Amino acid sequence: MLLSRFPRLHLAHRNTPLEFMPRLSKHLGGPRLYVKRDDCTGLASGGNKTRKLEFLMAQALELNADTVITQGAVQSNHARQTAAAAAKLGLKCELLFENRIIDPDSDYLESGNAFLDHLYDANTRDYRGGTDMNAAMEEVADEVRDRGGVPYVIPGGGSNEVGALGYVSCALEILTQANEQQLKIDHVVHATGSAGTQAGLVAGFQACNSNIPVLGIGVNAPRDIQEERVFQLAKKTAAYIGAEGVVAREDIVANCDYIGNGYGIPTDSMKEALLLLARQEGLLLDPVYSGKGMAGMIDLIRKGYFSADDNIVFVHTGGSVGLFGYYRQLL
Repeated sequence: MLLSRFPRLHLAHRNTPLEFMPRLSKHLGGPRLYVKRDDCTGLASGGNKTRKLEFLMAQALELNADTVITQGAVQSNHARQTAAAAAKLGLKCELLFENRIIDPDSDYLESGNAFLDHLYDANTRDYRGGTDMNAAMEEVADEVRDRGGVPYVIPGGGSNEVGALGYVSCALEILTQANEQQLKIDHVVHATGSAGTQAGLVAGFQACNSNIPVLGIGVNAPRDIQEERVFQLAKKTAAYIGAEGVVAREDIVANCDYIGNGYGIPTDSMKEALLLLARQEGLLLDPVYSGKGMAGMIDLIRKGYFSADDNIVFVHTGGSVGLFGYYRQLL
């Protein structure tokens, strides 16, 4: 697989560490747990979106764009990293925020990721929950064209076949590190939302014939919707890298039992997981993605879903900046 034929920028600190979590493994009395530290990608405090932006922003520059446009929730990790990448490259940045939280407080609206977006000089626009955000981005793109600019629209989460290349690359990186550490990986687990991370990992692992199963812990959609979303993108991504047909429907597995009352709304199991990782391993999770992903993995371990001698890699997608937007709810 030759990813070098795709335009790519160097925005991330790579390779991110693959670390054993001895205290958490012992505490849970089950599988050997490892963490792929994509919270350490560097840009704007790090996170999984930086890998995607390496390919997306490279394409934006190839198309001579002067303005990038994307959307997400108010505390979007993707928006924060997009704003930072745009600042680094000298591009304008338009961030469209859908309010997905009922009665958000000032911490949620003004601190954490929202605060950093303004530090990076992104222009922000607010929309009601349920807005067609793709249509809204096209309206902003038309505004940019009307004033003589060249827009580049990035889908929510950076999740298309271009952005998913970041996690095809990550799959190759994990395999290289596993070989170096003589580690047989039995499962990869992560939080799945906009689908690009899971789609890229599955396409990458399947294209390499590694047959490592990937379990996504859903954060915003029912299982049937989430799995179909990931499947369609994984197929597109595999075709894009010249490996059409390597992804089968049964390769896509999402467990969406840990969403709670909705996207971005804290759950008791997320709070437990967040505190457990902080106090057992000194790791910071985020309340929206990695916290719920870890909560799901912990619960499945306790229920015997995994074998006690399995080696599990949890892909830490970053986002700890978002803790500041939720701190009153987490104490």
